[in-house]
Amino acid sequence: MSTILSAQSLSFATPFGPLLTDVSLTLKKGDRIGLIGHNGSGKSTFLQLLCGALTPGTGRVVRAQNSLLATIEQHLPATLNNVTVLDAVVEPLSASERITERWRAERLLASANFSPAIWQQPVNTLSGGQHTRLLLARALIRQPDILLLDEPGNHLDLPTLLWLESFLRTWRGSFILVSHDTSLLDNVTETTWILRDKTLHCFNLRCSAAREALVQRDKTDTERRQAEQREIDRVAKSANRLAVWGKIYDNEGLARKAKQMEKHVDRLKQNQTQLGEMAAWRLKLNGESLDANRVLALNAVSVRPADESKPLFTLDNLQVKSGDRIALVGRNGCGKSSLQRLLWRSRQQQEPGVVWHPRVRVGYYDQGLQQLRDNDSLIEALNTFAPLSEDVRKMALIAAGFPYLRHQQKVASLSGGERSRLLFVGLSLARYSLLLLDEPTNHLDMAGKEELAATLCQFTGAVILVSHDRTLIEHSCNRFWLVENSSLTEWHDLVPVYERLAGGHAKSEEVAKDGLLSGGTEDTDDQDRLLIRLCELEQRLEQERQRKAKHQKPALQQQLAAELRAIMQQLGID
Repeated sequence: MSTILSAQSLSFATPFGPLLTDVSLTLKKGDRIGLIGHNGSGKSTFLQLLCGALTPGTGRVVRAQNSLLATIEQHLPATLNNVTVLDAVVEPLSASERITERWRAERLLASANFSPAIWQQPVNTLSGGQHTRLLLARALIRQPDILLLDEPGNHLDLPTLLWLESFLRTWRGSFILVSHDTSLLDNVTETTWILRDKTLHCFNLRCSAAREALVQRDKTDTERRQAEQREIDRVAKSANRLAVWGKIYDNEGLARKAKQMEKHVDRLKQNQTQLGEMAAWRLKLNGESLDANRVLALNAVSVRPADESKPLFTLDNLQVKSGDRIALVGRNGCGKSSLQRLLWRSRQQQEPGVVWHPRVRVGYYDQGLQQLRDNDSLIEALNTFAPLSEDVRKMALIAAGFPYLRHQQKVASLSGGERSRLLFVGLSLARYSLLLLDEPTNHLDMAGKEELAATLCQFTGAVILVSHDRTLIEHSCNRFWLVENSSLTEWHDLVPVYERLAGGHAKSEEVAKDGLLSGGTEDTDDQDRLLIRLCELEQRLEQERQRKAKHQKPALQQQLAAELRAIMQQLGID
């Protein structure tokens, strides 16, 4: 395949020091790249260098002649707030093209599940998920060869995430996708770039396999460094011994030999294998299992939005026990966060139909991070979580990457990621019998999400989790509550839940087939679609079986195997 973008020896520095050093890459036509890395590793800066929004300190970016690059904006320009949805899509085009290409804009909006009734609405009336689809349509109207997507899944509900995944699977152009969503990356990318240690590590593997390969490389590097250190220690010890003998016996030959060996030690140290950065903080939430039939009972509870209008849905005869890890899923606006807020509020005031165990202790992570008071210092902010000494709180902050000099810093000055980390520090200081977690992964990187999933699996209390992160849900939850059509139903199987939430994907896939999204005119008949689905299921099942035993989901594997058998029967494959 032909190269459409390349970069050589890129570097970029901030006032706080170098962020990227000596980064080189090649992007070929049709490449589907996942770009991952810890928060603060420079992923967004890297994309800005590739698209020309930032100028590198050294090196250069070269794009093939006549190739077009489009970036999925993080936010719509404020000047478009009162513009109609259709006009916002054609806005990036020239004045003449806005008329001739209007039909293409309409087809793109239809493919993104915008009904004609929405086309003439002002942009500021759209939901968060609709904003993301509109941003994608604005980029695609220019018919780019390369798409740069910077965490497009942030704050999206699960149906919109599934739509985005469906689009990326069918689009035939090249793209670089920044995301912390392992499921999304595994399903749509073929190559993974990992930004770490201020440089780029490239693997021709999907996300999960690439991360495992990096772990194995780190393990090999650690073993090599230990062997190198043993050799350095041996030579240094010999040099020191020769230097002592040379001095005692006034032997110039021994002294000269000692000097040579010391220089050899210096060379060995200079060439010693460098180890990758390690995570500074381990997330651990402490649970308390209550010896009782239930922690929480809900009966005839009406869940209402903040404006106290008509109920969004009603709960009847639901119980939560210690060890329950409940995933609360549904479209944005259906009332998931409203239920979390109602339960948290009921700890301070009586709420009809909500019955708590008398000894229950409840922890709450609100997605707005408003539990932390802006005027508190970091050390003061931890007071409300557990009656611990100041020394314990100081050590907790230092372990989480907040040095002592920052402990008197005000909460208001923290970034979203730092504020999230501080809230998790507070939650980790206490022992809870029930955790209410409302979108806890919005500010977590991939490692943080995995730590959260692992600690929830070990949590002995109960958890009610609102999240659109499929990996977190699948690996940490054992009950599933779906809010849909103004009602809540319990499911024990995630596959049909995903199918219900995916909803209108067939429409976007049909439009993709006629070339608007995929860039081609090739038709795919029923048998081809079944074969594609068969390959996806086989790959997904293999990935699940390769996970560590404690992370495997036998029930999910059985479901995938059952669907595989059904498709094989339809295709007549033994």
